[in-house]
Formats: sequence, structure tokens, C-alpha cells
Amino acid sequence: MVVMKMKFPFQKRVKLAQGLWLLSWCATVAGATTFTLGCLLKTELLRRAEVMDNADIHIVPNTLMIVGLASLGINYFASKICQDALDAGRFPRWKNFLKPYFAVSCFFTVLMLLSVIMSYAMKGSLESSLKAGLRNGIRFYKDTDTPGRCFQKQNIDRLQMEFECCGNNDFRDWFEVQWISNRYLDFSSKEVKDRVKSNVDGRYLVDGVPFSCCNPRSPRPCIQYQLTNNSAHYNYDYLTEELNIYLRGCREALVHYYMGLMNTIGAGVLSIFILQGSVLVSLRFLQTAMEAVAGKENTEIETEGYLLEKGVKDTIMEYLDPVLKFFLLKNGGKVEEGDAAEKPPAVP
Repeated sequence: MVVMKMKFPFQKRVKLAQGLWLLSWCATVAGATTFTLGCLLKTELLRRAEVMDNADIHIVPNTLMIVGLASLGINYFASKICQDALDAGRFPRWKNFLKPYFAVSCFFTVLMLLSVIMSYAMKGSLESSLKAGLRNGIRFYKDTDTPGRCFQKQNIDRLQMEFECCGNNDFRDWFEVQWISNRYLDFSSKEVKDRVKSNVDGRYLVDGVPFSCCNPRSPRPCIQYQLTNNSAHYNYDYLTEELNIYLRGCREALVHYYMGLMNTIGAGVLSIFILQGSVLVSLRFLQTAMEAVAGKENTEIETEGYLLEKGVKDTIMEYLDPVLKFFLLKNGGKVEEGDAAEKPPAVP
């Protein structure tokens, strides 16, 4: 059953070819934009690689970059096809090229849609990656003399100041790790000795946070140590001193930032997907409308164009059959021979 059959007089074919040529170049620019958006997201993720535990989230920018580059090639050839569409002598040379071209184009167009879906669905993976990465970042904050971790303190401090956050979940995460290096502790001091001995793992734990957790909008000088001890500070109640330090955790801040970025990019790529789909649908109508006049002297006759010559299911199977035969033909032949050998003779 033919899907979406339409009649195309000569003037309508001319307008379709001209409009499609312009549309294909717009889609080429959109493909370059998709690649740029992928590079932008990739760069932003790499900037915070030290607080991310895995690289699964990079599948979104990688897909966008691949789809963007593929879109450049797809739409470039679409513009060339449009130039030859109104020439009955030159258009037939694209005949053998168009079937694989549509298959490849549909694949990358669907991949573009999948990248949009992934940009909205990666919140869980992003959150778990940041949870583990920030936990390790806080734990290695003090290791400024350890190779490979020399800049961990600097990175965490900049992160907390830039995103106005503190800790992983909140500022209390700093109470659970020794974030002050032994190099800067006076072990001759009774207070230090008592704190180290009171801990099972021999760590120096304090109810304090690094300076980067301090909120510059606080009306009083920042209180970094003994945050939960009201008697240690004059006119202080840690439950009500909301402006003293940042209360939001860095995981929440980073998830909000990256999901906002990916959702914005996803909305942009979705509009590009619609544009790309319009190019493929229009090109398909132009191809089928021109096939009726290929090789004829009178090219100004009215023709019919359609989207699919058969139903959707039959068209998909038509494209899949060569692929399935390529991968399964030899194995299928061996199975059939083995079955024939094991099959007992029929009883007369």
C-alpha cells in the first residue's frame, strides 16, 4: 500500500526542488550547530572530570558530535541531488545511490532523536557519577603533596566558590573526613593528640569546613570551625545562621547546572531533528516524483510522488533483509544441513 501519495505538476516539482535546496543548506548549518553543541557539552563535562566517577555521561556529547558530522554530509548530498532533480538526464545517476542514502540518513536521524532522549534521561547516571566523584574529591582534599592529587584542593575550592555550594550532600560531609593535612597539624598539641586518639582510624576530624564554603554575603566574619558549637561563638546559633556558609550540596548544584545545560541542548537538537526529518521527507517526494519523468523527452508532465511505496513494516523489512542475509546466510545454511543429517528417514 502506497503511503502519502501526492500529485506533482511541473511547477510544483520546481518549487519543491528549490525549497528543498534551501532547506538542505539550512539543515547543513544545523548539523554544524549540533556538532558545536556536542563539543560545548563535552568541554563542560571534561572541566569537572575530577569530580565525576565514570564516563557514561559522555555518550550524550559523543553522539551529538557524530550526528552533527553525519548531518553535514547527508545534507550536502541532498543539496547536490536537488540541483540535478530538474534535469531528466542527470537525475538518473543518483538512482542506485538514493536507497543506501535514505537508509544511512534515517539511521543518523533516529540517532539524533535518541541523543535528545538521552539528554533528558541521564540525570540518574549523572547524579551517581557526581556522588562518587565528589566523595573522592573531598576525601583527597588534603593530599596536596601526593602525585596525581596535587590540584584536588584547588579544584574543590574553585568548585564550591563558583557554584556556591559546600560538600557533597551538604556541609556536614566535611565533618566525616580529615581534610586538614598532617603536615599542618601540631602533634605536640594536646588537642590534636586527643582528637586523633578519639578516632578509630586515627584521623583528625573537626566540625569545620574549608574557607571556600564561606558565604561572602554573610553579615558577620565567616565561622569555619566549631560550626555546631553555639557556645564557642558570641551571638551564634548554627541552626539559624543560614548566611554563614553555603548550605546547598555541590552534587545538587552540579546536577541542576548540567541538567539545565543538557535540557537546553536537547530542545535545540529536537528542533534540528524536525528540520532534518523535513529534508528527508521532501527529498523522498522529489525522488519519487522525478522517477516518472526520468529518460522521457517531455519532463513537464504531471507525476505522482509518495513517501513509501509499501507499508511501513514491508519497507523496514526490505531494508533489513540484505543485512540479515549477510550475517545469517552462512550460519543458516550450516544449521539446515545439520538438521537434514539428523532428521530420521520417514517410515513408509
